[in-house]
Amino acid sequence: MAASGVKRPPRPAPASSGGMVWKLILALAVFLPALLYQQLQPPPPKICGSPGGPPVTGTRTRLKDGRHLAYLESGVPKDQAKYKIIFVHGFDSCRYDALPISPELAQELGIYQLSFDRPGYAESDPNPASTEKSITLDVEELADNLQLGPKFYLMGFSMGGEIMWSCLKHISHRLAGVAILGPVGNYWWSGLPSNVSWHAWNQQLPQDKWAVWVSHHLPWLTYWWNSQKLFPASSVIAYNPALLSEEDKLIMPKFAFRTYMPQIRQQGEYSCLHRDMTVGFGKWSWSPLELEDPFAGGEGKVHLWHGAEDLIVPVSLSRYLSEKLPWVVYHELPKSGHMFPLADGMADTIVKSLLLGDQPPQA
Repeated sequence: MAASGVKRPPRPAPASSGGMVWKLILALAVFLPALLYQQLQPPPPKICGSPGGPPVTGTRTRLKDGRHLAYLESGVPKDQAKYKIIFVHGFDSCRYDALPISPELAQELGIYQLSFDRPGYAESDPNPASTEKSITLDVEELADNLQLGPKFYLMGFSMGGEIMWSCLKHISHRLAGVAILGPVGNYWWSGLPSNVSWHAWNQQLPQDKWAVWVSHHLPWLTYWWNSQKLFPASSVIAYNPALLSEEDKLIMPKFAFRTYMPQIRQQGEYSCLHRDMTVGFGKWSWSPLELEDPFAGGEGKVHLWHGAEDLIVPVSLSRYLSEKLPWVVYHELPKSGHMFPLADGMADTIVKSLLLGDQPPQA
């Protein structure tokens, strides 16, 4: 029997279920945005030559802002060249993907070709402030660093082809002639009629429509979108064979099994591929349709090449641009896809058209 006068300790008051719910909501409100922010942020780039980064194996030049561009020279020696060409590579590529001009033609015409890793690719430092204009200034500074002279020829393929329009706007005074090869187009360029842009837009696979849309409207989401595993992201990054035309299927082994492929993305996919997308499909303050003839005096030409069977970059934008820019010499290849510059003999045809004005043989 309990002793009289001994009091039991009071029982703790039951916790309020409503209070616990609000504490949980508050914790989630703090934790989930922090987790989401962490998932959306790309990892820092692995800068070549930095501690823990890939080694520098190629020749590089230092730009005024401290960044380095890796480059590759081919053809005849620069001091013996009659024609000096800078080649701008495309998406998921590097300096080794220069236009394959035959040694015989290079010797015959005296061609020197300079290719380089665009910022963030292979061994060139990333440019966190990259814009459609910044790459054109890189091209100009590269030409000056290597002492190419007051004028040079320019060629660009795919995403590098789109960059040619920017070069025509910003550094046209340095150009002797330009070849634009299978250029990527921005569906939001001002001046494009909606039926033209929509027709080109609808040539893409559904997953590519989403990837490009995110790059334009939600660039901060581009890294996560293309690195998550919940649903298909860019089919171009994934090398989806559905994007290959019949001719491309024959050519693709030359491109897909490059021994240097691991070097291309070695600094991180965000610094090269994803930044390429946010700039190329981003919000431009101008349109190629606003350009005037940079060679109105007849001292050079702009050649635009596109394969009619291109399943990677729709041909319709190039068709429209060539119609509206009468000073552009347009070459449409009826049986070719996107990879036509790698077809046997095609590089020499492109170069002779640019340098000599030769017309390609009719298909």
